[in-house]
Amino acid sequence: MTTPERDGVALTHLDEPLFDGAGATKRDLVDYLDAAAELILPGLRDRPLSVIRVRGGQQPFMQKNVPDYAPPWIQTVTLWAESSKREVRYALCDDRRTLLWFANQRAVEYHPTLFLAGHMDRPTYLVLDIDPPSGGEFGHVVAALRLVRQALSDVGLTGAVKTSGAKGAHVYVPIDANGDDAAAATRAIAVRAERYDPALATTAFIKEDRKGKVFLDSTRAHGASVVAVYSPRARPGATVSFPVRWDDLDAITPADFTVHTVPALVAGQRQAWAGLMPAPQKLSADLVEEGRQIPIARVQAMHEGKRRARARRPDS
Repeated sequence: MTTPERDGVALTHLDEPLFDGAGATKRDLVDYLDAAAELILPGLRDRPLSVIRVRGGQQPFMQKNVPDYAPPWIQTVTLWAESSKREVRYALCDDRRTLLWFANQRAVEYHPTLFLAGHMDRPTYLVLDIDPPSGGEFGHVVAALRLVRQALSDVGLTGAVKTSGAKGAHVYVPIDANGDDAAAATRAIAVRAERYDPALATTAFIKEDRKGKVFLDSTRAHGASVVAVYSPRARPGATVSFPVRWDDLDAITPADFTVHTVPALVAGQRQAWAGLMPAPQKLSADLVEEGRQIPIARVQAMHEGKRRARARRPDS
């Protein structure tokens, strides 16, 4: 039997289940990414890429380093990873052929950096990640999104929103700023949104401190990656991270968007996400300075965790 190909990429084992609970096969993944290529590629192009792969019968795993067996035509960039103290060779998924190769590798999720290759200190977006509490409804996320939108408006900024493909949502704000200023501004906006309705939303990084509230995650900065718009997720139903107009948030749920439903929704569209985006915006000095006075959530949580661990020791 001849192995099928697309754009010179051999496609194998297409009729195998994608993963438990996906309700989809590997063929469905390949067909979806091929159909959505013109929409997903602009968000991946020239950005160091991490992917989440799901091999048959195994748990999903994140892959950053391009494997040695990758074809030579895949473009790469090598960056120093401070967390692991080593160099990582990331792929640049710049074209349909590379996307199809990743699909054949059972790469379900696509997580590009916020910066373009060669411009590590110039993120193109400020991102807030909105997560509901365990058992929370998407309606709670929508209410928190409106707090974020108001916080942005109050400082002269606008952004676009997409479902995360899981239970939450992401707000993207195109910016013209360096990494430190973007990180500080993200913290300031999250805290402002929290103050509008502290009974609904929290910036508490430690889960036990959230007390059933929606989490406004301000830590997507610097070298962080975020799941790309139109990327599938390794979640039940093979959901997709999908752009939504602010005015349509009450009418949707994240489960509406899957590898099966999205192709019909985007048929004929080529600039759906880009069309929701404003032009890059400057961050005010006052907003940046406000954010600099707010502790970095991950660092604060690390110190607090250590303090609590010491307090729990019998000899404390």
